Amino acid sequence: MAKKKESSDPSKIKLQPLGDRVVVEREESETVTAGGIVLPDSAKDKPTRGKVVSIGDGRLLDNGQRSQLQVKPGDRVLFSSYAGDTFKVGTRELLLLREEDILAVIE
Repeated sequence: MAKKKESSDPSKIKLQPLGDRVVVEREESETVTAGGIVLPDSAKDKPTRGKVVSIGDGRLLDNGQRSQLQVKPGDRVLFSSYAGDTFKVGTRELLLLREEDILAVIE
């Protein structure tokens, strides 16, 4: 019986968060200030903006139903600085956070 070969390409991994969790990819931080000063990596702040990659099914309510999330994949969002857990998939650095940690949707 032949074994099915699993894909080793991390970019093809599908992440499905559970409950009211959201996977966000942070935007790149600014490397040059408005005055033209180049910032080293140690002086950069972690950006609090990102793009929603995937969303969970929603929070489970007391009556057994799921509440819909207010964000959808592709939305640009603003979130708390120290919210969520950071992890890597291949070379991509992603953030797993709760919907309540998202402050706004950027249009």
